Amino acid sequence: MNSGLPVPSTAPPAPDVAADLPWFVAHTRPRREKKLQQYCQRDGIAVTLPCYRTIHKYRGKTVEFRKPLFPGYVFLRLSPDQKQKVFQSDHVANLLVVNDQARFIRQLGEIIEALDTDLEIFLAPQIGQGCRVKIKSGALRGMEGWVEQRYGPATVLLRLDFIGQAAAVKLQADELELC
Repeated sequence: MNSGLPVPSTAPPAPDVAADLPWFVAHTRPRREKKLQQYCQRDGIAVTLPCYRTIHKYRGKTVEFRKPLFPGYVFLRLSPDQKQKVFQSDHVANLLVVNDQARFIRQLGEIIEALDTDLEIFLAPQIGQGCRVKIKSGALRGMEGWVEQRYGPATVLLRLDFIGQAAAVKLQADELELC
């Protein structure tokens, strides 16, 4: 079980140095966001990885996880020398330039502020009534169906057609992907 300590979302090397550096968006290799964050923290590179809290129950035990809000992306403040170093980490697939630095800083600040409230926040795919979806996890993994109804941001009523019969199941939206 998690100790309850929050996963740090930022680790600037020094406030006066990092404040003058431009922001970049690192597109990471698959499932390497936290490894890149640790690498940057170890090397004194300013890094921001917005994470949200998710709770799962396994065999009666409640387990808390911290997952990246933007899978595959980490936000960095880099000098030209640090850019090269980050690429050499083998965690980065591409670095994207942030064109409007002021707007980016404002939006990232709002996201971090919302995450600090510890409300349940997650990216929800645009899954609406009538959309064809595929189940990503669980006993019905791989099955396809149609969204009948949404119950709030997280729960979806799904119609599955199999063996000539239709069944409706309630699933979490994060267990689905658009076909």
